Amino acid sequence: MAYGTPSGGSARRHRRKATVAAALGGCALVAASTTPAAAHGGGPGHDRGTSYVALGDSYTSGPLIPTQVDANCARSDHNYPSLVAAALRVSAFKDVSCSGATTAEMWKAQGTNGPQLDAVRRDTDLVTVQIGGNDVGFSSVIGTCAALSSKDLTGNPCQQYYNASGTDQLTLDIAQTAPKVDKVLRAVRARAPHARILLVGYPDLLPDDGSGCYPTLPFAAKDFPYLRDTGKRLNLMLRLVAAWNGARYVDTYGPTVGHDACKAPADRWIEPLQPTSPAAPVHPNAKGEAAMAQAVLERLDRRY
Repeated sequence: MAYGTPSGGSARRHRRKATVAAALGGCALVAASTTPAAAHGGGPGHDRGTSYVALGDSYTSGPLIPTQVDANCARSDHNYPSLVAAALRVSAFKDVSCSGATTAEMWKAQGTNGPQLDAVRRDTDLVTVQIGGNDVGFSSVIGTCAALSSKDLTGNPCQQYYNASGTDQLTLDIAQTAPKVDKVLRAVRARAPHARILLVGYPDLLPDDGSGCYPTLPFAAKDFPYLRDTGKRLNLMLRLVAAWNGARYVDTYGPTVGHDACKAPADRWIEPLQPTSPAAPVHPNAKGEAAMAQAVLERLDRRY
């Protein structure tokens, strides 16, 4: 399904920003002079008639963000797929994202959540996919680096640990995850040959300037830039895999710079290990999900 002409893009984005803000219950994440009521009006830019399916892991599902609508998958009705669906006013919406999902869960059940790919049908028009972080071992990396920090708070014990063999293990893990994500995108395309497919990257978790915030995030000083660069390598891999498959890559890192887990509670969109807003540790809060929703919507507005 094609969008309107470029001249209508600005107005379209304006309406969608207002809709995302309204869905957050008045959260002033995005500035828009248009009222929420105007965002629900007719006219060009909405996607009535679109069937939308969201696949992904916990960064998609939104664990602990109110309101949780699926206990098995820790899925929120204020995660970015729900906000995107509301902004587009789609006719059919299926969110099967699930906390803890890897690429394997695209083909196999996860508790009460069936294989995620089963939600994709031949008449599906739009699919967002955010996967790969758990294949790389996101949670175990966080735990390992936190545990190792006490050995040398000013050094890089985590980086040394993952480079003990002479090759960076996390870089290797990312490379080995690439064909798995490629397989997912090819399977989505096979099931929904006419769908727009968006591969969504991961947001900025740590200060982009490489600074740290021990003990809010208990990593050694020189491991902060190492972990930041690892996250960027993961996103670069996703960008390349999207390009290989003719899918659109959604950059959520750039829009969230300056709102990482080290920032003050009022400014952060990613929560630290001890969250102060409803969200899982080192995961997006409601503002972070809204920022990712806006990134998806803006990517949809671009033709290429």
